[in-house]
Amino acid sequence: MTPSDGVPEAGLLTALSATFPDGPPGRIGVAVSGGGDSMALLHLALRVFPQHVLALTVDHGLRPESAAEAAQVAAFCAANGVSHQTLRWHGPAPTGNLMAQARQARIDLMAAWARGRGVTDILLGHTADDQAETFLMTLARAAGLDGLSGLRPQFQAQGIRFHRPLLQVMRAALRSYLAAEGIGWVDDPTNEDDRYARARTRKTLAALAPLGLDAGTIAHSVRNLAMSRQALQASVADIARRHVGELAGSLQVDGEVLDGLTDDLHRRLLIGALRWIAGASHPPREAQLDRLRARLAGRQEATLGGVRFFWAKDRLTMAREGRAVGGTVAQAGIWDGRWTLQGPAVQGATLGPLGAKGLRLCPEWRHHGPAAVLATTPALWVGETLVAAPLAGVGAGYTARLPQPFAEFILSH
Repeated sequence: MTPSDGVPEAGLLTALSATFPDGPPGRIGVAVSGGGDSMALLHLALRVFPQHVLALTVDHGLRPESAAEAAQVAAFCAANGVSHQTLRWHGPAPTGNLMAQARQARIDLMAAWARGRGVTDILLGHTADDQAETFLMTLARAAGLDGLSGLRPQFQAQGIRFHRPLLQVMRAALRSYLAAEGIGWVDDPTNEDDRYARARTRKTLAALAPLGLDAGTIAHSVRNLAMSRQALQASVADIARRHVGELAGSLQVDGEVLDGLTDDLHRRLLIGALRWIAGASHPPREAQLDRLRARLAGRQEATLGGVRFFWAKDRLTMAREGRAVGGTVAQAGIWDGRWTLQGPAVQGATLGPLGAKGLRLCPEWRHHGPAAVLATTPALWVGETLVAAPLAGVGAGYTARLPQPFAEFILSH
């Protein structure tokens, strides 16, 4: 579908239906801020998947009006028989990019909400306008193909699938739909506030429209770039399936394979490994990646982004760096951003790193992998007592799991 602000109602319903061509997998979360895009998404989802929709609102607390806007969404949901919950963020860190922190908090809160309700899929209301604005913002940062490929129609985070079914729909079409249905929405004042890059970009986009560079045209070009990126990622995933081994959350690949890759495929394979192992939301800086690649070409050890790279007989192992692993979480939680443990619940138990101390409590660990790898795997503890370390051979009835294999991760990120 070519982006258009004149999409008929049937086209909007078709865009939603295409999200789950075989039918919804179960209950579906719909993220609703109260703005026009997300309100239209919620109403459309209720028409297409009437028995499956749950709604959630993330209140970042960054504006004084946000609580009232969340309450308006709650009232709309109550009037339409939809289960709704408001999730509240308890504020940014003292340093760092506020908007980036807010975006990550939103994903974290939504994923935790979904896991607690057995929801595997969440719909987001991004539009073709958002796609075009994102393109201009990344273009201003001299981004490459990945950045210019824009917002992805689907992605996975923390075991939850997120969908953007309206990426080929213009914002104006959604507001026309809401007006026809008699549904109100909230206009976020930050969208007009020039202190924010997206607001400035939105005004620039409007100024470019007379040249033929409107949001619809740019979004269509972004879609073409995304197809090129997908083809490259498919090649990397194929290399991963054929040449990269997985062991206890680490990856192994022969140096000869690495040396034979083209520059771009080599880059992408390492970026994928960094993100799969450490859970990074973004690739490293180019200068950092260049230094890493130079060290690996010389068969030297290296660390980057919480991942350790080391060699044995010209075979490279990429594993979690011990000092970078996460702290303890509840037994039923997600440890180090990616591991879950299945097995009997134990009162007072916590999930955390096995570590060198725990490894000494695993008499058969040498049969399961290198110490540097196993020490960074999940273990179940009650105080100082090791209950289970399934990847090191301790704890019958327990299994440690990752969200997805490395090759699948590359395709979905």
